[in-house]
Amino acid sequence: MSTSTALSLSSRFPAYTEFNQSKLLFTHLNLIYSYGFFTGSRKLRFCRLKASFWETIRSGIMKDNTPQVIEPSAPIEEQEEPLPEEFVLVEKTQPDGVVEQIVFSSGGDVDLYDLQALCDKVGWPRRPLSKLASALKNSYMVATLHSIRKSPEEGDDGKTLIGMARATSDHAFNATIWDVLVDPSYQGQGLGKALVEKMIRALLQRDIGNISLFADSKVVDFYQNLGFEPDPEGIKGMFWHPK
Repeated sequence: MSTSTALSLSSRFPAYTEFNQSKLLFTHLNLIYSYGFFTGSRKLRFCRLKASFWETIRSGIMKDNTPQVIEPSAPIEEQEEPLPEEFVLVEKTQPDGVVEQIVFSSGGDVDLYDLQALCDKVGWPRRPLSKLASALKNSYMVATLHSIRKSPEEGDDGKTLIGMARATSDHAFNATIWDVLVDPSYQGQGLGKALVEKMIRALLQRDIGNISLFADSKVVDFYQNLGFEPDPEGIKGMFWHPK
């Protein structure tokens, strides 16, 4: 049985994370990153970043634990959110002359059947397509990696989904990253790291400062090397599930 750890990261760092028994980790940014696998039989650990997370949570409480009401000095103008990004992350030419581009997008362009096929490749248990659709629809951000192959003679051969991650958020302070996956044939090339890093940067551009995720026990070291730390300041992730 695999284990997942919750991880978190803080604002002076680029950003990263993951989940599955799960741990939550934290690092020293005002962020908490989250990455998850949806499997009912897996246990979780929790990890997070160290950037004085509780100060963020307690910012509305006075020292005597009484509520502190802060009146804005001027009307708060609603800020426009940055437009989705799309750009070529990697480009390489094969021996047969075919050019392959790996394209990152934060626009949420995901075909459900392509996603289901990708989940099959990484060995995740199948989930109902209706629930997958609902999860994507209700996510704050969905980031993808597509492989686009271009033949000198035939032009584009279409695009293939090779990676995805999504985040849920309160649209103000917090976000949690879930379902980070990369096609096994493309793993080991730094694409998972780049996918999460670009997603975190996109969240930061939207002024989301606390980012969390859950990491499978096998990849905790990977995320710790990216600045995540489990149980920062003794904070524990708590989970409830039917017994």
